[in-house]
Amino acid sequence: MKLLKPLTTGYIRHVINGEKLQGSDDLQIHYGAYRLKQVRHSHTILFLKGKIIKWDHLKPFFPIAIVAEKFMQSPEYAEDITIIKVENLDEAYWKFINDYRDSIDIPIIAVTGTSGKTTTKEMIKHFLMANRNIAFTISTNNSRTVHLANLLSIDGTTEAAVFETAVGAPNDIVKAAAYLKPTIGIITNIGEHHLNHCKTLEAYIAAKGEMISSLQPNGILIINADDEKTTKLDFKQFSGKILTFGIHKTCDYRASNLEYSTNGMKFTLEHDQKKHQMYVPGLGEHQVYNALAAIVAVHQIGMGFLAIKERLMSFETFNRQMKVYNGPNGSTLIDDSWSITTTSLKAALKVLENVGKSKRKIAVIGTITDLGSWGYVIHELAGEIIASSDVDVLITIGMHAKIMGETAKILNHTLEVYSFMNHIQAFPFLKNIVDPTSIVLIKGDMYSEPIKKISMLLRKKNK
Repeated sequence: MKLLKPLTTGYIRHVINGEKLQGSDDLQIHYGAYRLKQVRHSHTILFLKGKIIKWDHLKPFFPIAIVAEKFMQSPEYAEDITIIKVENLDEAYWKFINDYRDSIDIPIIAVTGTSGKTTTKEMIKHFLMANRNIAFTISTNNSRTVHLANLLSIDGTTEAAVFETAVGAPNDIVKAAAYLKPTIGIITNIGEHHLNHCKTLEAYIAAKGEMISSLQPNGILIINADDEKTTKLDFKQFSGKILTFGIHKTCDYRASNLEYSTNGMKFTLEHDQKKHQMYVPGLGEHQVYNALAAIVAVHQIGMGFLAIKERLMSFETFNRQMKVYNGPNGSTLIDDSWSITTTSLKAALKVLENVGKSKRKIAVIGTITDLGSWGYVIHELAGEIIASSDVDVLITIGMHAKIMGETAKILNHTLEVYSFMNHIQAFPFLKNIVDPTSIVLIKGDMYSEPIKKISMLLRKKNK
């Protein structure tokens, strides 16, 4: 990944206290890597554990610099390879990262949350790209391995950056922050997810709360005032500014007068005793929360409300996120098969209730993933959420999703429940029960093949 500015091997050697074994101190370095497969360009510095046996694999990327603990020789390519020996590779690597990050003086926004982080990140990106050159997380690529790439994607022309900091396990945000050192942090909400690695709900909440300690001392923390779990985090050690957004409670940036409109939501933004009329594409109260979080961030780095209003109107939602289509037999279809957590399920059911007030409401729900031993408990909770909603017919797809149906039926005897193992069984059944009085919500995970296929089948038949 390309550096902010070219650095010489001599400068880097000085930063990491390394000893030159071979090559030149004058080699210009433009890229950084810590794995062999990350080397895709010449003039890369590679922090490598172990020995390189097949130098020919790196030959297409010469000249190159390698930092290592173990002594290595490559006499055949001595002019093209600079080797720097260090006592401790991890320490050297972090000295390099910290020195590089300290050379960057721009707003860096980190976004986390159980639901809405990708949309919030995309909104911030959309806002800032109006008049700034920015670095950002590409799509949903927020895994642990992309932090170096994200940091090094900031170059000399970058004026701001926004990155997703996901939680798959404890310390994920801490590790991301070690690279990014964010100046603004956002916690959209905290639900129940990734319990396969976090093990307990308390550990998952604590993992999201790592955002607090990850910010710079004078940073800005943006939190959802309406989210119960978020507001219970310990903020005592945070010395920066805390800003709140919400709908139902008093907060710094509040949305009121929410109204469903054509493919979006109208609302009044209240801040500093002034009101601003807004429209955000995308249906649902949760979309307003996403917009609020993004608005707070960009407003804090200088964007005015008029520019925010104009830019927000042109935001484009992701495919499979609350997209409305004509369904089979004259029915209405809402495709929200981007992801599923109990938090996003509750939000999607609210949309179904509001959009389909005069219609027969059918929910097609898939399995919630990444729950580990919590799978049964969380699917029971999902069933409770469905049972208390205004759904008339529930169709579950998948073995674990069946738990939702069983729980919902026990709690709501009037609810029609049908469970299938795959889309092959579910699609013909669904197609036969819908008509112009029906509205269908499809809710599941983007990686669930049955949910993806039934969504594609319903949309393909009714373009």
